[in-house]
Amino acid sequence: MDIKVPALGESVTEATVAKWFKAVGDTVAQDEPLVELETDKVTLEVPASQAGTLSEIVAQEGAEVEVGALLGVIGEGEGKPAPAGDDEKEEKKKAAAPAKEEKAKTGPARAEKSGDEASLSPAVRKMVAETGVDPEQIEGTGKDGRLTKADVEKHLETGAAAPAKADKPAEAREQAREEKPAAKPRPADERGEERVRMTRLRRRIAERLKEAQNTAAMLTTFNEVDMTAVMAAREKYRDRFEQKHGVRLGFMSFFAKACMVALKEIPAVNAQIDGDEIVYRSFVDLGIAVGTDQGLVVPVLRNADRLSFAEVERQIGALGRKARAGELSIDELTGGTFTITNGGVYGSLLSTPILNPPQSGILGMHKIQPRPMAVGDRVEVRPMMYLAMSYDHRIIDGSDAVTFLVRVKECIEDPERIMLDI
Repeated sequence: MDIKVPALGESVTEATVAKWFKAVGDTVAQDEPLVELETDKVTLEVPASQAGTLSEIVAQEGAEVEVGALLGVIGEGEGKPAPAGDDEKEEKKKAAAPAKEEKAKTGPARAEKSGDEASLSPAVRKMVAETGVDPEQIEGTGKDGRLTKADVEKHLETGAAAPAKADKPAEAREQAREEKPAAKPRPADERGEERVRMTRLRRRIAERLKEAQNTAAMLTTFNEVDMTAVMAAREKYRDRFEQKHGVRLGFMSFFAKACMVALKEIPAVNAQIDGDEIVYRSFVDLGIAVGTDQGLVVPVLRNADRLSFAEVERQIGALGRKARAGELSIDELTGGTFTITNGGVYGSLLSTPILNPPQSGILGMHKIQPRPMAVGDRVEVRPMMYLAMSYDHRIIDGSDAVTFLVRVKECIEDPERIMLDI
């Protein structure tokens, strides 16, 4: 049974083989995850469509594959059992010793295999036999510490010597310890560097950000907003809101609802350019930027203009958890019409967010900072936030961009405007 790259979603045609969970010869159960693929949007697992034995791996880890490409093959029957414990291994080696001695008398002389060599895949076993390296001297990076072809190749590239195998694994390890020179401390003034292959997600982020700079006439306008009213509303209703809806009341829902008011007034901010046409939308699919260990992703709240405060908070929380766990689907990452990003959670006081193509606008939130402000004829310390609105000047005029940001500011400083949709 062939294992092939499944459909990856809209506009996604390629993936990178990130990790194999099984080695050649392993038994697999139906629907058991076999291999992890990384696309420019999400990471997904490919399960076994039937039970059997993984008889061949065609696409090794790190390989670039297209939709429908062959990843490996599942054969019939059961493969090798799970690795046994140390005591069981010793018993098996003792039981196998007489047979090995008899084989040595009748066949060509050869070094005894170590206990771990039995777990090598056919390709690695062949390479070990051809090069004469001792697998006991190589650290495996595969599943459960197994050796891969890449491990052997790296060992050979470093010029490591292949010492003759001892009669017993323990003696071989002792010999390696005696021959291995002591590690020399690196001088304090020595400089080092490390090269790490970019993930497909990171490469895609770089491409899209550069695409935005190359194709859009991008400009940013700024304003500041007094967070006093919103913070007071959260403090007043936080407990009752959480008791009723089962979710905490955050700042993001206020800004999401404020953007809905502003987008209705300035529809160009929710539009996009397609060739020589402008596509205006009567709905809002709101992207919320989320930072993860793998990079920045932007899950989408569908029909955000129809959602209540509680629904916005609930969906933002759920999408954020899925993003950090790497469980977002392709559908949850495509089709946004406008984006909000919050650099304030990292302490950013002011920044110029980059558009998320093909969108025409993005709102940047920042850190809330107490600052002295003129209020009437008095000076008061108020919790202030800088807002940044980046936009595509090809479709959005400067006056529209400024008006949009002013509407957001007005809604945040007077939350009743959001409730009344004015």
